[in-house]
Parts: sequence; structure tokens; C-alpha cells
Amino acid sequence: MKASQMYLYTLREVPAEAEIASHVLLLRAGFIRKLAAGIYGFMPLGTRTLHKIENIVREEMDNAGAQEIQMSALQPAELWQESGRWAAYGPEMWRIKDRNQREFCLGPTHEEVFTDIVRQNISSYRQLPVNLYQIQTKYRDEARPRFGLIRSREFIMKDNYSFDRDEEGLDKSYWNMYNAYSRIFDRCGLTYRPVEADSGAIGGSGSHEFCALCDVGEEEILYCESCDMAATAEKADVKDAPAEQEAEKPLEKVLTPGTKSIEAVCDFLGIPQEKSIKALLYQVQVSDDDPVKYVAAFIRGDRQVNETKIVNALDIPEYALTMADEAKMGAVTGCVGGFTGPVGLHDCTIIVDSELVGLKNMCAGACEADHHLINVNYGRDYKGDIVKDIKLLQEGDPCPVCGKPVKKAMGIEVGQVFKLHTKYSVPMGLYYKDENQQERPVVMGCYGIGVTRTMAAIVEQHHDDNGIIWPISVAPYHVVIDVVNIKDETQMNLAEKLYEDLQAAGLEVMMDERDERAGVKFKDADLLGIPIRITVGKKAADGIVEYKLRRGGDIVEYTVEEAEQNAIDLVNAERRG
Repeated sequence: MKASQMYLYTLREVPAEAEIASHVLLLRAGFIRKLAAGIYGFMPLGTRTLHKIENIVREEMDNAGAQEIQMSALQPAELWQESGRWAAYGPEMWRIKDRNQREFCLGPTHEEVFTDIVRQNISSYRQLPVNLYQIQTKYRDEARPRFGLIRSREFIMKDNYSFDRDEEGLDKSYWNMYNAYSRIFDRCGLTYRPVEADSGAIGGSGSHEFCALCDVGEEEILYCESCDMAATAEKADVKDAPAEQEAEKPLEKVLTPGTKSIEAVCDFLGIPQEKSIKALLYQVQVSDDDPVKYVAAFIRGDRQVNETKIVNALDIPEYALTMADEAKMGAVTGCVGGFTGPVGLHDCTIIVDSELVGLKNMCAGACEADHHLINVNYGRDYKGDIVKDIKLLQEGDPCPVCGKPVKKAMGIEVGQVFKLHTKYSVPMGLYYKDENQQERPVVMGCYGIGVTRTMAAIVEQHHDDNGIIWPISVAPYHVVIDVVNIKDETQMNLAEKLYEDLQAAGLEVMMDERDERAGVKFKDADLLGIPIRITVGKKAADGIVEYKLRRGGDIVEYTVEEAEQNAIDLVNAERRG
């Protein structure tokens, strides 16, 4: 297409609200425009790239045996009530009522809808397996939308659902989708890592996230170079320290004035932080109608707590867990802010990290201002209502598999695969009859890709100080032809020939014949990230043009024929993979 006919508006200044490279560059290049916080529209170039990502997803899903359908984003509350998620999903769900006061939501995900569709038609083992997918807009009312397309309130997602007879079938479907995802992200030009992940609000057990590695990613990944362990920080197990064999000493209360932090009390008592117990105080309230319940979690003093593990241990929605008001909790449970320990607490759920069970003669708060207890021992002095690993794996900790130190990386979650098992089929009545006419629940899997988030992740990994550097597979155009002087008939004629020849060869070409200075056109070409730039200038009369790749390299002078052939070969090589 010719730039003079395009809706093309770039920005020279960095938008005030933009925080990371992808947000800045997608706005500056005119790929997206902000409508409200966390809500963006896609302009012509952005739409072209978005469609290319969608088509890569579509091709790989179709090749993997999934079938595309399109469901409504508007979902009746009754389906979510059947699965038990209407109340559990939390404030991120957009809930609305029609004129008859019937409740609906704008779908944040579609497990219930797909389960409902399949249960209307599937009744026999002969009809399984089935795998259905869609590419559709989703809605989540994020408390803090940020980073542009990385965390937005409206986004495009590919979600699909597999329906199998048994766990063996689910395993096949799961790894089929896992492999398809690898091909998708390879084709999108992403450097990524599949890691074990928590299932979150989707539920089920068994999940992998596909994380695009990136310094500004929101997802923390822990991995081991000595074995295959790789997991999100939320999911990663932590190896307990070996149990101590020292004899238990008598419990003793000591004065520790003003020592509210672990660091302060350990310095005051002259003990290492790993000999202390840290308290974290929470309250749980699933809905406004429920009473507040209190939770005290205890871990070794030098550790960090993993709140996702606490949520899972309590079997509550993530949003229901918040930090407690210490004064209010103290009036009920006897805790004292800064001096809380597990001895003497009452009327609350006590969660003890599994590591503490084997540790001896620890220091903990005495539930009394300016006092701590020393020589605190599990079993003799206190017990937990729940004893589980609630630690956060951190860089340098022993790998939970092989014991070698783990490393940390940051990533952007671009896809996730889940084993749902029968989480939705049983409560929603999705059953089939086996060969013996016995009713059995359909076994389900769920697989999601953030299409718009993938677009942002690509920019995070592919940019420089001058703008975006799109991989050819997702670039809005393959080639941009810049005409230095549009009033020069020779230059224009040569540019037109290039334009027509490359299009005839199947390349997508943008011709910049705007009445602008050459420098403006070059800056825009770099900002837009078009992979190949061909400049028609003062040597047009000799049939010579300048050829430059956006991803790096020098400007090279070629004949028109050489430039055409190089561009065609490069694009076709990318298409062949």
C-alpha cells in the first residue's frame, strides 16, 4: 500500500503513560491507541500484525486437530453458578444485568460455555475426543492495568478446550497442545521457556506457562541448569532445610524493646535470621456477606512467603486473601503487631511452613509488646492447623529436584496449558457412556494464548533505540520502499516498478511516496519496524537502489533486480520456516 493513502500517524514524543518499551513503541508507531485505562484500539498497521499472529495460531491449531468456533463474550450467570465460579472468580469479572435483571458477565474465560456446548451433543465414547478453539476478545477488570497490552482490561485470547474419555487421552491432548504452542511461539520469533505453573482461577492440576523471557516481565521464573526443573515462582517447590538434631532447650521469654523486624530482633539477640520465625497476618473474606476470618502464617525468618501457596492451602480464591488489620486481628486472636509468634495464638487458622517442623530452638514473637520467645520448638510449644511448604523459591536456593543452586529470569506469560480433569464436567453434568454403557465424566483440558500480549512480548524482545524490529512472520509489511524525491520522475518510475514486481512475487509492500524529507521517512521506517527497506534515490537513473535490513547490517547498493531477488528470497525463506 502507498503511504500517502494510509491512515498512518506516528508520534515523536514518548507518551506520558507509557512505562515499558512495547507500550512506548506501539503507541509511538501508531499501532495502538488508548481509549481508557487498560483499553486499546488497534490502528491499521497494528491490526495487520495482530491478524498475522492470529493466523499463525489458527494454522497451528488446525494442524493439531483443533476446530475453530466462535462463542459469545456475553455469558449467562447460570453457567458460572453451575460450576461454582460465579462467586469465586472475584472482582476481576465484569458483571452486568439486562433490562430484565438477568445476570451476565463479559467472559474472562470460557470453560463453562464450552462445557455447555459439548454436553448438548456428546453422549457416547465414539464421539470423543473433541478439541474446540476460538480467538476472541476477553474482559478482566484489572485493579491496576499497566504496561499497555501486557496487563489490560480488554484483550484478545485464543482459548481452546479438549474433551477426552480418560486421563490417558487428556495426556495426549495436553502434550499435543504443548507442542503446538512451541511451534506458534517459534514462528512468532519469541525466545521463551515453558515452565511449571499454578492453575490459579482456572483450576485443575497440572499446568505449564509459556514465558517470553524479558527483563520487564511480570512473571518470575526459577530454573536449574543442572536438571530440567523450571517453574514460576508461584508454583516452585522449596526444599526444606535438613531437620536439626540438637536437644530442645527450655522455652524462655526475653525483653526485646522496639525490635519489630526479623533483622532487628536477630541483631539484638545476636542470632542468625535462620534461627527465627517470621509471622505474616492475613484476613480472609470471600464475599461481603461472609464474616472475616483470620490467618497467621509462619516461616523461617530469612525466607519469603509465597502467597499463592497460602491461597492454595486454604482453598480460597486469590482475591479473598488480604493483609490483616493488626489491631482488629489482635483483639480477636491475641497477636501483637511486630511481636507475633505461634505460641498462644487463638481463634485463627495457623499455617506453619513445613520446614519449621524440623528446626530446633527458634526465636519467635511472644504475642506481647517488646518481648520474644527463645527456644521455641514445633510440637512441644505450638502446632499448625495446616503444615505445608509456603516458601518462595529464590535465586541461589537449592533446586528442589537436584539440589544445585537455582537461577532466576523474568518473563511475560504468553500462553498456558492446563489439565482440568473433571473440574467442570462433573458439576456441569458432562458425561458420556463407555463401551459397557456405563456413564463416565468427560476429562477436560484447557489451553490459552494471549494474542495481544504476544504482540507486546515480540516488541519487548525485538526493538532498539530507533523503534520496533518485527520478525518477518508478523511484520505488517515485508518491505518499505522509500522514495527520496517524489518530484523526480525517474525515481518514482523505478519505485513503482519495484512496488509492482515485489507485490507480484507475493510480498507485502509499503511504498512511502509522501511529500516528506528522506530523513523523516527513514525514521518512520525504523520506528514501524518493517524488516526490509529499499531506498530509491539519486542513482535511480542507473538502476541502483539502497538495501537495508531493519534487524541490523550496513546499507548495501544493489541493482533493482538484485534488491528484488534478495527481498523475495529472504521472505520466502521465512515462510518455509
